[in-house]
Amino acid sequence: MAEITFDDFLKVDIRVGRVTRAEPYPEARKPAIKLWVDFGPELGEKKSSAQITAHYSPEALIGRQVLAVVNFPPRQIGKFRSEVLVLGLGDADGEVVLIAPDMDVPEGGRLH
Repeated sequence: MAEITFDDFLKVDIRVGRVTRAEPYPEARKPAIKLWVDFGPELGEKKSSAQITAHYSPEALIGRQVLAVVNFPPRQIGKFRSEVLVLGLGDADGEVVLIAPDMDVPEGGRLH
């Protein structure tokens, strides 16, 4: 495992946002869901494509808070432009489980 400094960590901007819209993304190479996430007045709404179909349906994601890296450059995922990287951990089968605060916090809040 490569070590990083605290200054390196501070360069990664991880914020909380609330999913406002979610749609299946069947055109993706691996099953995915297109997400629109509101990060509050400073950052606004950003889009992401996430391979989270094993545990989540688009309908179940609406209103949910998620954590995401917001300062990566956008990536083109097929015909969809992903602007943030929603964060998760692999379960015992390697399927993604989203990371979220365990109580509501203001949208746009930065991970400390």
